[in-house]
Amino acid sequence: MSLRAEIVVEVTRGNLVESVHRVAACAVDVRGNVLSAAGDVDVPVYLRSAAKPFIAAAAIEAGVDTAFGLDGREIAVMTASHSGEPIHVEAVRSILEKIGMSVADLQCGVHWPYDETAAELLRRAGEQPTALHNNCSGKHAGILALCKVIGADTASYLELTNPAEQRILELCARVSDDDASAWPLGVDGCGIPVYATSLRNAARSFARLATLEDLSDADARALAIVREAMVSYPAYVAGTRQLDTELMEAGAGSIVSKGGAEGVHGVAAIDRRFGYVSKVLDGASRARGPSSMAMLRRLGALDGAQLQALDRFTHPKVYNRAGHAIGEIRAAL
Repeated sequence: MSLRAEIVVEVTRGNLVESVHRVAACAVDVRGNVLSAAGDVDVPVYLRSAAKPFIAAAAIEAGVDTAFGLDGREIAVMTASHSGEPIHVEAVRSILEKIGMSVADLQCGVHWPYDETAAELLRRAGEQPTALHNNCSGKHAGILALCKVIGADTASYLELTNPAEQRILELCARVSDDDASAWPLGVDGCGIPVYATSLRNAARSFARLATLEDLSDADARALAIVREAMVSYPAYVAGTRQLDTELMEAGAGSIVSKGGAEGVHGVAAIDRRFGYVSKVLDGASRARGPSSMAMLRRLGALDGAQLQALDRFTHPKVYNRAGHAIGEIRAAL
Protein backbone atom coordinates (compact mmCIF):
# COMPACT_ATOMS: atom_id res chain seq x y z
CA MET A 1 0.00 0.00 0.00
CA SER A 2 1.35 3.42 -0.87
CA LEU A 3 0.80 6.67 0.97
CA ARG A 4 -1.59 9.10 -0.71
CA ALA A 5 -1.51 12.64 0.60
CA GLU A 6 -3.89 15.56 0.34
CA ILE A 7 -1.75 18.35 1.81
CA VAL A 8 0.45 19.95 -0.82
CA VAL A 9 3.40 22.12 0.16
CA GLU A 10 4.46 24.39 -2.68
CA VAL A 11 7.92 25.81 -3.19
CA THR A 12 7.83 28.98 -5.27
CA ARG A 13 10.45 30.91 -7.20
CA GLY A 14 9.09 34.23 -8.33
CA ASN A 15 5.51 33.66 -9.46
CA LEU A 16 6.06 30.03 -10.40
CA VAL A 17 5.50 26.93 -8.24
CA GLU A 18 8.82 25.22 -8.81
CA SER A 19 8.42 22.12 -6.62
CA VAL A 20 5.78 20.39 -4.49
CA HIS A 21 5.87 18.10 -1.47
CA ARG A 22 2.93 15.97 -0.37
CA VAL A 23 2.09 15.36 3.28
CA ALA A 24 -0.07 12.77 5.03
CA ALA A 25 -1.41 13.77 8.44
CA CYS A 26 -3.84 12.71 11.14
CA ALA A 27 -5.26 14.38 14.25
CA VAL A 28 -7.30 12.43 16.79
CA ASP A 29 -8.74 12.91 20.26
CA VAL A 30 -7.81 10.64 23.15
CA ARG A 31 -10.61 8.21 22.24
CA GLY A 32 -9.22 7.83 18.74
CA ASN A 33 -11.87 9.88 16.98
CA VAL A 34 -10.36 11.44 13.86
CA LEU A 35 -10.59 15.22 13.93
CA SER A 36 -8.78 15.79 10.64
CA ALA A 37 -6.94 13.57 8.20
CA ALA A 38 -5.07 13.88 4.94
CA GLY A 39 -3.91 11.00 2.82
CA ASP A 40 -3.71 7.39 3.91
CA VAL A 41 -3.37 7.44 7.71
CA ASP A 42 -3.27 3.65 8.17
CA VAL A 43 0.05 2.89 6.45
CA PRO A 44 2.97 2.12 8.80
CA VAL A 45 5.41 5.02 9.11
CA TYR A 46 8.68 5.01 11.04
CA LEU A 47 8.25 7.67 13.73
CA ARG A 48 12.00 8.14 14.04
CA SER A 49 12.80 10.83 16.63
CA ALA A 50 9.13 11.77 17.04
CA ALA A 51 8.98 8.72 19.33
CA LYS A 52 11.53 10.18 21.77
CA PRO A 53 9.00 11.48 24.34
CA PHE A 54 7.73 7.91 24.73
CA ILE A 55 11.23 6.43 24.81
CA ALA A 56 12.07 8.85 27.61
CA ALA A 57 8.82 7.95 29.38
CA ALA A 58 9.84 4.29 29.49
CA ALA A 59 13.00 5.30 31.38
CA ILE A 60 11.04 7.59 33.71
CA GLU A 61 8.49 4.87 34.41
CA ALA A 62 11.35 2.61 35.54
CA GLY A 63 12.38 5.32 38.01
CA VAL A 64 15.52 6.83 36.52
CA ASP A 65 14.47 10.31 37.58
CA THR A 66 14.33 9.46 41.27
CA ALA A 67 17.16 6.91 41.23
CA PHE A 68 19.64 9.40 39.79
CA GLY A 69 18.12 12.75 40.76
CA LEU A 70 17.54 13.88 37.17
CA ASP A 71 16.19 17.40 36.77
CA GLY A 72 13.83 18.84 34.17
CA ARG A 73 16.60 19.93 31.81
CA GLU A 74 18.11 16.47 31.81
CA ILE A 75 14.74 14.82 31.19
CA ALA A 76 14.04 17.29 28.36
CA VAL A 77 17.35 16.49 26.67
CA MET A 78 16.45 12.78 26.86
CA THR A 79 13.63 13.62 24.40
CA ALA A 80 15.83 15.80 22.22
CA SER A 81 17.04 15.94 18.68
CA HIS A 82 19.33 18.67 19.87
CA SER A 83 21.61 21.04 18.01
CA GLY A 84 24.78 20.28 19.92
CA GLU A 85 24.86 23.61 21.72
CA PRO A 86 26.74 23.92 25.04
CA ILE A 87 23.54 23.59 27.09
CA HIS A 88 22.78 20.27 25.40
CA VAL A 89 26.28 18.90 25.80
CA GLU A 90 26.39 19.83 29.48
CA ALA A 91 22.97 18.29 30.19
CA VAL A 92 23.93 14.98 28.58
CA ARG A 93 27.30 15.00 30.34
CA SER A 94 25.49 15.57 33.64
CA ILE A 95 23.22 12.55 33.07
CA LEU A 96 26.23 10.36 32.34
CA GLU A 97 28.03 11.55 35.47
CA LYS A 98 24.96 10.89 37.62
CA ILE A 99 24.63 7.32 36.33
CA GLY A 100 28.35 6.60 36.61
CA MET A 101 29.06 6.40 32.90
CA SER A 102 30.95 8.49 30.34
CA VAL A 103 30.90 9.63 26.74
CA ALA A 104 32.81 6.46 25.86
CA ASP A 105 29.67 4.48 26.70
CA LEU A 106 27.55 6.30 24.12
CA GLN A 107 27.13 4.28 20.90
CA CYS A 108 25.21 6.92 18.92
CA GLY A 109 28.13 7.98 16.74
CA VAL A 110 29.66 11.40 16.21
CA HIS A 111 28.70 14.32 14.00
CA TRP A 112 29.29 18.07 14.07
CA PRO A 113 26.71 20.15 15.97
CA TYR A 114 23.73 21.13 13.86
CA ASP A 115 24.01 24.61 15.35
CA GLU A 116 26.61 26.46 13.27
CA THR A 117 27.63 28.72 16.15
CA ALA A 118 28.36 25.68 18.32
CA ALA A 119 30.27 24.03 15.49
CA GLU A 120 32.33 27.15 14.91
CA LEU A 121 33.21 27.33 18.61
CA LEU A 122 34.65 23.84 18.37
CA ARG A 123 36.60 24.64 15.21
CA ARG A 124 38.07 27.81 16.70
CA ALA A 125 39.16 25.89 19.77
CA GLY A 126 40.80 23.27 17.56
CA GLU A 127 38.48 20.59 18.95
CA GLN A 128 36.56 17.77 17.31
CA PRO A 129 32.97 16.86 18.16
CA THR A 130 32.27 13.84 20.36
CA ALA A 131 29.25 11.60 20.82
CA LEU A 132 27.92 14.24 23.23
CA HIS A 133 27.28 16.48 20.20
CA ASN A 134 25.22 13.82 18.45
CA ASN A 135 21.62 15.04 18.31
CA CYS A 136 20.47 11.77 19.93
CA SER A 137 23.00 11.70 22.78
CA GLY A 138 20.37 12.60 25.39
CA LYS A 139 18.17 9.71 24.34
CA HIS A 140 21.12 7.33 24.54
CA ALA A 141 22.08 8.61 27.99
CA GLY A 142 18.48 8.02 29.08
CA ILE A 143 18.51 4.46 27.77
CA LEU A 144 21.79 3.80 29.58
CA ALA A 145 20.13 5.10 32.75
CA LEU A 146 17.24 2.72 32.13
CA CYS A 147 19.70 -0.17 31.77
CA LYS A 148 21.32 0.73 35.07
CA VAL A 149 17.99 0.87 36.94
CA ILE A 150 16.70 -2.48 35.67
CA GLY A 151 20.05 -4.25 35.70
CA ALA A 152 20.34 -4.66 31.92
CA ASP A 153 23.64 -4.88 30.06
CA THR A 154 24.79 -1.37 29.13
CA ALA A 155 27.20 -2.59 26.46
CA SER A 156 24.36 -4.07 24.37
CA TYR A 157 21.81 -1.31 24.94
CA LEU A 158 21.29 -0.88 21.17
CA GLU A 159 20.20 -4.48 20.69
CA LEU A 160 16.53 -5.31 20.20
CA THR A 161 16.80 -8.14 22.73
CA ASN A 162 18.11 -5.87 25.49
CA PRO A 163 15.48 -5.61 28.26
CA ALA A 164 15.69 -1.82 28.10
CA GLU A 165 14.73 -1.79 24.42
CA GLN A 166 11.93 -4.25 25.10
CA ARG A 167 10.54 -1.97 27.81
CA ILE A 168 10.68 0.97 25.44
CA LEU A 169 8.82 -0.87 22.68
CA GLU A 170 6.21 -2.15 25.12
CA LEU A 171 5.40 1.36 26.38
CA CYS A 172 5.32 2.76 22.85
CA ALA A 173 2.92 -0.02 21.86
CA ARG A 174 0.64 0.62 24.84
CA VAL A 175 0.25 4.33 24.19
CA SER A 176 -0.43 3.80 20.49
CA ASP A 177 -2.83 0.84 20.85
CA ASP A 178 -0.51 -1.36 18.87
CA ASP A 179 1.16 -4.75 19.06
CA ALA A 180 4.91 -4.44 19.31
CA SER A 181 5.39 -8.03 18.12
CA ALA A 182 3.72 -7.17 14.80
CA TRP A 183 5.55 -3.89 14.18
CA PRO A 184 7.88 -3.36 11.24
CA LEU A 185 11.21 -2.65 12.90
CA GLY A 186 14.32 -1.00 11.53
CA VAL A 187 17.46 0.66 12.83
CA ASP A 188 17.41 4.40 13.46
CA GLY A 189 20.18 6.72 12.37
CA CYS A 190 21.63 6.62 15.88
CA GLY A 191 21.54 2.82 16.07
CA ILE A 192 18.53 2.00 18.27
CA PRO A 193 15.55 -0.07 17.08
CA VAL A 194 12.92 2.10 15.39
CA TYR A 195 9.29 1.08 14.99
CA ALA A 196 6.66 1.89 12.38
CA THR A 197 3.02 2.49 13.21
CA SER A 198 0.17 4.21 11.44
CA LEU A 199 -0.34 7.96 11.59
CA ARG A 200 -3.71 7.24 13.22
CA ASN A 201 -2.14 5.24 16.05
CA ALA A 202 0.78 7.62 16.41
CA ALA A 203 -1.64 10.53 16.74
CA ARG A 204 -3.42 8.57 19.48
CA SER A 205 -0.17 8.34 21.43
CA PHE A 206 0.30 12.11 21.18
CA ALA A 207 -3.34 12.63 22.24
CA ARG A 208 -2.56 10.64 25.37
CA LEU A 209 0.53 12.77 25.93
CA ALA A 210 -1.72 15.83 25.61
CA THR A 211 -4.44 14.66 28.00
CA LEU A 212 -2.71 12.06 30.23
CA GLU A 213 -5.94 10.08 29.95
CA ASP A 214 -6.77 6.52 28.93
CA LEU A 215 -3.49 5.37 30.48
CA SER A 216 -2.38 3.29 33.42
CA ASP A 217 -1.33 5.29 36.46
CA ALA A 218 2.33 4.43 35.85
CA ASP A 219 2.23 5.46 32.19
CA ALA A 220 0.34 8.67 33.01
CA ARG A 221 2.89 9.64 35.67
CA ALA A 222 5.80 9.01 33.33
CA LEU A 223 4.26 10.95 30.45
CA ALA A 224 3.33 13.82 32.78
CA ILE A 225 6.95 14.17 33.91
CA VAL A 226 8.26 14.05 30.34
CA ARG A 227 5.62 16.52 29.13
CA GLU A 228 6.38 18.98 31.92
CA ALA A 229 10.10 18.82 31.19
CA MET A 230 9.59 19.47 27.48
CA VAL A 231 7.28 22.46 27.86
CA SER A 232 9.36 23.90 30.71
CA TYR A 233 12.69 23.60 28.88
CA PRO A 234 11.94 23.67 25.13
CA ALA A 235 15.45 24.88 24.28
CA TYR A 236 16.77 21.51 25.46
CA VAL A 237 14.45 19.60 23.10
CA ALA A 238 15.84 21.12 19.89
CA GLY A 239 17.76 24.37 20.13
CA THR A 240 18.19 27.89 18.81
CA ARG A 241 15.84 28.76 15.91
CA GLN A 242 14.51 25.18 15.71
CA LEU A 243 10.85 24.35 15.02
CA ASP A 244 10.18 22.20 18.09
CA THR A 245 11.69 24.75 20.46
CA GLU A 246 9.98 27.80 18.97
CA LEU A 247 6.60 26.06 18.61
CA MET A 248 6.64 25.07 22.28
CA GLU A 249 7.79 28.55 23.29
CA ALA A 250 4.94 30.10 21.32
CA GLY A 251 2.53 27.58 22.81
CA ALA A 252 3.54 28.67 26.33
CA GLY A 253 2.74 25.31 27.89
CA SER A 254 -0.13 24.37 25.59
CA ILE A 255 1.84 22.39 22.99
CA VAL A 256 4.42 19.62 22.96
CA SER A 257 6.28 19.31 19.66
CA LYS A 258 8.69 16.63 18.47
CA GLY A 259 9.97 16.19 14.96
CA GLY A 260 11.65 13.18 13.44
CA ALA A 261 13.82 12.42 10.45
CA GLU A 262 12.32 11.96 6.99
CA GLY A 263 9.70 14.64 7.52
CA VAL A 264 7.83 13.24 10.54
CA HIS A 265 6.25 15.56 13.10
CA GLY A 266 4.27 14.84 16.26
CA VAL A 267 2.31 17.38 18.33
CA ALA A 268 0.41 17.05 21.59
CA ALA A 269 -2.09 19.92 21.79
CA ILE A 270 -2.63 20.08 25.55
CA ASP A 271 -5.30 22.78 25.73
CA ARG A 272 -7.16 21.52 22.66
CA ARG A 273 -6.82 17.87 23.82
CA PHE A 274 -5.70 16.20 20.62
CA GLY A 275 -2.69 14.53 19.07
CA TYR A 276 -1.34 15.22 15.60
CA VAL A 277 1.26 13.37 13.53
CA SER A 278 2.33 14.05 9.95
CA LYS A 279 4.71 12.58 7.41
CA VAL A 280 6.20 14.37 4.41
CA LEU A 281 6.08 11.59 1.85
CA ASP A 282 9.37 12.37 0.15
CA GLY A 283 11.05 12.99 3.51
CA ALA A 284 11.82 16.66 2.86
CA SER A 285 12.08 18.46 6.19
CA ARG A 286 11.38 21.85 4.58
CA ALA A 287 7.72 20.87 4.15
CA ARG A 288 7.21 19.92 7.79
CA GLY A 289 6.80 23.41 9.26
CA PRO A 290 4.38 24.86 6.71
CA SER A 291 2.14 21.77 6.73
CA SER A 292 2.05 21.47 10.51
CA MET A 293 1.42 25.18 11.05
CA ALA A 294 -1.47 25.10 8.57
CA MET A 295 -3.07 22.06 10.18
CA LEU A 296 -2.61 23.34 13.74
CA ARG A 297 -4.25 26.58 12.70
CA ARG A 298 -7.15 24.69 11.15
CA LEU A 299 -7.55 22.67 14.35
CA GLY A 300 -7.52 25.76 16.56
CA ALA A 301 -4.27 24.96 18.39
CA LEU A 302 -2.58 28.20 17.29
CA ASP A 303 -4.02 31.70 17.32
CA GLY A 304 -3.10 34.65 15.13
CA ALA A 305 -0.42 36.00 17.44
CA GLN A 306 1.23 32.61 17.76
CA LEU A 307 1.15 32.09 14.02
CA GLN A 308 2.72 35.48 13.51
CA ALA A 309 5.51 34.56 15.93
CA LEU A 310 6.01 31.35 13.96
CA ASP A 311 5.83 32.90 10.51
CA ARG A 312 9.39 31.81 9.75
CA PHE A 313 8.12 28.22 9.86
CA THR A 314 4.65 28.87 8.40
CA HIS A 315 5.96 30.62 5.27
CA PRO A 316 9.71 29.99 5.07
CA LYS A 317 11.47 32.17 2.54
CA VAL A 318 13.56 30.78 -0.29
CA TYR A 319 16.84 32.70 -0.50
CA ASN A 320 19.48 32.97 -3.19
CA ARG A 321 23.21 32.88 -2.50
CA ALA A 322 23.30 36.63 -1.95
CA GLY A 323 20.74 36.33 0.84
CA HIS A 324 17.81 37.82 -1.06
CA ALA A 325 14.32 36.29 -0.69
CA ILE A 326 13.21 35.05 -4.09
CA GLY A 327 10.36 32.71 -3.17
CA GLU A 328 8.59 30.93 -0.30
CA ILE A 329 7.40 27.56 0.93
CA ARG A 330 3.67 27.38 1.68
CA ALA A 331 1.02 24.81 2.47
CA ALA A 332 -2.12 24.41 0.39
CA LEU A 333 -4.68 22.43 2.39
